[in-house]
Amino acid sequence: MSMDTQRTPYPSVVVTARLDAPLSRWLWLVKWILAIPHWIVLVFLWIAFFFVTVIAFFAILFTERYPRGLFDFNLGVLRWSWRVSYYACGALGTDRYPPFSLGPHPDYPARLDVAYPKRLSRSLVLVKWWLLAIPQYLIIAFFTGGTRVSWWGGGLISLLAVIAGFAVMFTERYPKDLFALVVGLNRWVVRVAAYASLMTDAYPPFRLDQGGTEEPDGFL
Repeated sequence: MSMDTQRTPYPSVVVTARLDAPLSRWLWLVKWILAIPHWIVLVFLWIAFFFVTVIAFFAILFTERYPRGLFDFNLGVLRWSWRVSYYACGALGTDRYPPFSLGPHPDYPARLDVAYPKRLSRSLVLVKWWLLAIPQYLIIAFFTGGTRVSWWGGGLISLLAVIAGFAVMFTERYPKDLFALVVGLNRWVVRVAAYASLMTDAYPPFRLDQGGTEEPDGFL
């Protein structure tokens, strides 16, 4: 099998990011404070996300379908969380304040989409969110500093984001290789979040796909 074949994108979940330039040398120090209104809203959205996922579990078990309205809501929560993380603590890749919205906002530098599945496996829904996902949980716990996939806070990702912040402070540049790595780590977390919340049956690859796009050339 060729390397090009091995590097095909993971089609179910697409995470993209554009590095804005120039970035403020100092704004990154207070972005986490500026994002507090988002954190407050996201607390309630993630509570709702949990209950929506439980309802979807039973819907998939009996109908093999994820109700579209519930799917779109959970996708919106993931999008909102990714935008806030990209701005405030998980990447620091933009100074544009994230919108208070569940919608896609294609003009924002951080974007996320999950392909809506026409059918989902009844048998997989019983085990994928806990048993099958355990190896992935162990990996992203190192990335995020815990087992929660909703905040992308702490752990390796936040450490690298802080390093990037200091690089911007002293050089006015966000190192490109560091940006590619940070986005790749976040992409892995988002894929696991979508899988664990029953939005796809496609198992997340054990692969660090770096870079702001999902193109094969951006993969490691």
